Amino acid sequence: MRLGSGPEPRAIPKEEHGVGREAISHGARRVCEALQSEGYQAYVVGGAVRDLLLGLKPKDFDVATDAYPEEVHKLFRRSRLIGRRFKLVHVMFGEETVEVSTFRARTVTETDEHGRVLRDNIYGTREDDS
Repeated sequence: MRLGSGPEPRAIPKEEHGVGREAISHGARRVCEALQSEGYQAYVVGGAVRDLLLGLKPKDFDVATDAYPEEVHKLFRRSRLIGRRFKLVHVMFGEETVEVSTFRARTVTETDEHGRVLRDNIYGTREDDS
C-alpha cells in the first residue's frame, strides 16, 4: 500500500541545478560508484543535496540504495552495520563517514496486543521511499 501522493521522482540534469561531481565528497562518490558497478541503484540524498543547492558546504553525505544493509557491508571493508530497528551502514573513508540506507516502503504500522510495533522496517524501491 503506497501512502502519500506526489509527483514521481525524477533526476534533474546538471544544467538545471549546477552542482558538479566535484561538490560531492570523495567517500559519497566512491560509495555510489561501487554500488552502481554491482548493479544497485545509489543516490546522494538528504541535507547534503539541500545544502549544495543552496550553495552551502555539506557537513556530511548520505546515500540511499536498493542494496540491503548486509550487501552494502560486504562491499566495503571499512564499514559497520548500525541500528536495530532501522539498519544502516556507516562506510568510513579516513575521517569521513558516509551513512548508507536502504530504500524503505511506507506501510501501515502493525502492532501486537500490547501496542509494540511488529514490523516497520520494510525495504522498498526508490519510488516507495520518495
